Formats: sequence, structure tokens, C-alpha cells
Amino acid sequence: MMVLALRLRSLPSAVVYGSTTGVYGDCSGEWIDETRRLQPQTARAQRRVNAQDWVNHLGKSGFPRTQVLRIPGIYAIDREGGTPRERLLRGTPVLQSQDDVFTNHIHADDLARAAVLCLWRGKSLRPLHVSDDSDVLMADYMDMAADLWQLARPPRISRAQAQTALPAMTLSFMSESRRMQNQRLKTELRMKLRYPTVREGLQGKPVF
Repeated sequence: MMVLALRLRSLPSAVVYGSTTGVYGDCSGEWIDETRRLQPQTARAQRRVNAQDWVNHLGKSGFPRTQVLRIPGIYAIDREGGTPRERLLRGTPVLQSQDDVFTNHIHADDLARAAVLCLWRGKSLRPLHVSDDSDVLMADYMDMAADLWQLARPPRISRAQAQTALPAMTLSFMSESRRMQNQRLKTELRMKLRYPTVREGLQGKPVF
């Protein structure tokens, strides 16, 4: 983990750290809240757990308010690499339905709003899911995007075929399935999502 040292006149009133939902590992498609036990299954996710522990240690040591955000896939149509368009154009396969995994998302604008709200309304040492209301399998998400942009739907393959057809990084995202509950986001931050699901986000049509 990279640590930045800042020379400040005084301590900040709040520290908000953006982690990942990957800290939970595979949850077999279950709905999970922030009390779920952490079971990182990749070195990348374990580094995020270590960083969370460091931030929580600050909070327990008398440091001003600290909060960890657990963030899924960030997307936006005006963000470089922020949509599956390039993957669709390449024709990258997705998993067939019986092997597929649930995937979670947050629009970049909603993530930014949540981070700002945490500075004012967040509760110290209380992790928070910053995830939208989507309830969608990865392949269905890709099909939705293809239909919206009038592109060919990606081919579907078995998990066994994916082991040889897809790169390791892509496979890692296809090996964990979970659905994120976001009640704390709505009740504690009192936040209304501008892009409640990926459909509004991929269309660039906020609800307000």
C-alpha cells in the first residue's frame, strides 16, 4: 500500500477511504450487507483489507472520524474505459447462465456524491456499500449494453471454456458472485441515486 504523508496545519475532520467489494470474496450470489465477514480471495483484495485495517486503526486511535467505502465496478459513459463497449466490440465471451455471476455497479457521479456526503454525514468506523440498485448477472449486463448500443451480443461459453479463452484478470471477476445491499447509503447518508440502475447509467439518463 502506498502511504502519502501530508503536512497539515491541523488534522482533517474526516477521512474517507475507497475500498472494494472484492474484500468479501465469493458469496455465491447471496445478498450481503456491511456486517458480512471479509474473505478476500485475491492478493489485490487482501491489500484492500490491509488498508481498511489501517484506516480503522486510525479511527480507534483517537483520529478524527474515519469511514471505509466498499465500492463495486465504477462506470460512466464519459469515463475512459468506463463502459463495456470496447469489450463488446472485441467480442469477448461471457459465461453461460448456469455458470454466471452477479455483478455490482455504481455510476462515477453517484460515487463522487457519496464520498462528499460521507465527509459530512458518515459514521466513524462504520463501513458503507456504495452500490446502486441493480440486480443483474454479468452476461445479462453485457447483453443489455449491447442492445442499448445496437451491437452484437457477446458469445456465451461454459466456465470450463473460459479457463482457456479469457485472461486471468477477467476470470478473477467471473469467479466471485455477490449482491450488495445499500440501505446504509440511503438511510445514513440520506442519498438518492441519480442512476439507480445500470440501465439509466448506460443510457446517460439520470432520474433527477
